[in-house]
Amino acid sequence: MSDQTVFLVDDDPAGRDAVGFLLRSVGIATESFDSADAFISSYDPTRSGCLVLDIRMPGMSGLELQEWLEEHESPLPVIFLSGHGDVPMTVRGMRKGAVDFIEKPCKDQQLLESIRRALATDDERRARIAAQNAARERFKSLSDRERQVLDLFVSGKQTKQIAKQLDIREKTVAAHRSRLYEKLGVDSIVDLVHLAAHAGTFRPNEELP
Repeated sequence: MSDQTVFLVDDDPAGRDAVGFLLRSVGIATESFDSADAFISSYDPTRSGCLVLDIRMPGMSGLELQEWLEEHESPLPVIFLSGHGDVPMTVRGMRKGAVDFIEKPCKDQQLLESIRRALATDDERRARIAAQNAARERFKSLSDRERQVLDLFVSGKQTKQIAKQLDIREKTVAAHRSRLYEKLGVDSIVDLVHLAAHAGTFRPNEELP
């Protein structure tokens, strides 16, 4: 958590200062922005943390910034902190994946607990993304034929069925399977299925040659 930053986006300077002071007092790094556009201009997707975001601001609103982050596949969790919240805004923000929606004024402990949950969520999301990317890199090492054999195994086909569909010998299918295990670092067909699903390369329903 030491490398994480809480990004405060609020057009109210007093509100930004108060939250920033609170977070720094407990050792949480913060950066403040007076508008969504200011945040976007400095946005770096590799930086971890969370976003504490006002709803109503001049220019782009907090909800619109949340949608922008979603469009850019940002893993940053969002906490809405606003004195202008209402039920429709809350529902919209939570449906879009906001971690929390807190009305001003709020208790310090309530905000800190929400931020700590958001930072933990950010850790989990980035770990999952890193694992998926690592798995995808392993899949890139496969030959076209190995990929065909993999997809057929993942779709539930047996060695004999794969050999018939690809017009190759069963021993050849077994050899491809062994190379798949070695290249992908797995020990069974079940592990192959789990890895393919985890990497987002699960293609059992695609038409294969």
